[in-house]
Amino acid sequence: MSPFLSSTLYATLGWLLQFALALPWLAVLDPKTFRRSVKNPVNWLIALGVAVGMGIGLTVFCNMEDKERLYVWGRAFGALLHAQIIVDFFVLILPLLMLLWPQGAAVALAAFREGIRQPMFWMILALAGLVMVISPFLPYFTFGEDPKMVLELGYDVTMLAGVLFGVLASSLSISEEIEGRTAITVMSKPVSRRQFLLGKYVGILLAVMFMTGILSWVFNGIMLYEYYFEKTDITPPGWIEPVRQFFADKPPEMQKLLNFYLGGGAWLNEAAEKLPGLDFGLCQSMVLLAIAVALATRLPFIVTFCSCVVFFFLGHLTHILVRVSAGNPLISFTAKLFDNILPGLEYFDLGQIVVRDVQPDFRMFVVYLFSVTGYAVLYSIIALLFGLILFEDRDLA
Repeated sequence: MSPFLSSTLYATLGWLLQFALALPWLAVLDPKTFRRSVKNPVNWLIALGVAVGMGIGLTVFCNMEDKERLYVWGRAFGALLHAQIIVDFFVLILPLLMLLWPQGAAVALAAFREGIRQPMFWMILALAGLVMVISPFLPYFTFGEDPKMVLELGYDVTMLAGVLFGVLASSLSISEEIEGRTAITVMSKPVSRRQFLLGKYVGILLAVMFMTGILSWVFNGIMLYEYYFEKTDITPPGWIEPVRQFFADKPPEMQKLLNFYLGGGAWLNEAAEKLPGLDFGLCQSMVLLAIAVALATRLPFIVTFCSCVVFFFLGHLTHILVRVSAGNPLISFTAKLFDNILPGLEYFDLGQIVVRDVQPDFRMFVVYLFSVTGYAVLYSIIALLFGLILFEDRDLA
C-alpha cells in the first residue's frame, strides 16, 4: 500500500473515532430522528463516505504543513475528542443509574436536568470561564512564575464555581419542593424519602461534575495559551519521543500524520494531568453539597446557604485556629471541637503542590489523593445520614 493510502486509512480511522463518540450525544439530542437514521443503511454509507473524505482532506493537509504546526493542529483534534468524552460520560452514566437504581435515578435525572437548565448554572459557568480567560493577562509580579499562578487560580475558580452552584441548587430545589408541597407529589409514587433525598443529591452532584468538566476543557486551553503568552516552553509528555523514534523509519507522510495525532494525545495527556486537582475541587463540592442537602430538609434557603458559607470558611480556617490558640485553653478547646466536627477543607488545597518547584513523590501523592477522596466520601455519607434522620419525620403536608 502506498504511503498516501496508508495515511488516508489512519486519518479516516481518526475521524471514525470522532463519529463514534458523537453517536451517544446525538442519540440524546434528537432520539426519534437518530433511531430513524440508524435504521437506514444509506446513512451509514454516507457517514463512512464523509469520514473517508475527511481522511483524504486531513492527509492532504498534513502533507502541506510542517511537523511543528501539525502538532499544534493536533491539539485541536484532541480538544474535540476531549469535549466529546466529557459529554458522553454524562450521556451514558444516567441510563446506567436508571438500570441499577430506578426510583432514585429518576429523581436524580430530574434534578440533573433541572440544574443544567437553570440560568444560574450558565451564569456561574460563564462568570468562571470569564475569570479564566482574563487570568493570563493579570499582573502577578511573580518574576516568571505567572503560569503557576494561572494554574492555581484555574483550580480555585473551578472549585468555587462547583461549590457555589451545588449549594445554591440544593438549597433552592429541596427547600422549595418541601415548602411548596411538590415533594408530596413525588413521594406519592413508589419513591421513598431516602430515594428522594439521595436522588436529589446525586442529580445535583452530576450537574456540578458537568460544570467542572466544561471548565476543565476551558482550563486546558487557557493553560496552553498562558504558556504561549509567556513564551514558556511546554515540556512534551515523556511518551512522545519514544513513539516518534519507533515510527522513525516510516514514510514522511505517515510521520506527519503521526505528529498530528501526537498533538491530540498531548492535549489529552495535559487534561489527564489536571484530573487530581479537579478531583480535589469536586471533593469540596461533594462535602458542602451533602451538608446543604442535609440542612435544606429543615431550614429555608437563605439560612442553608449562609450556613454553608460559614462551613466553607471555617473548614479552611480551623487548622489555623488550632495552631494560633495553643496558649488559651478555652479558645483552643473550641477550635479543636470545630476542627473535629467541621469538614477539613484544607486537605483539598492543591496550591502548595502547584507552586512547588520539585514535584511530590508519585506514590505518596496517589495515596494522599485516594485518602482525601475517601475522606470526602465518608464525610458526605455522614452528612447525608444526618439529613435522612432530619427528613424522616419532617411533616410534608
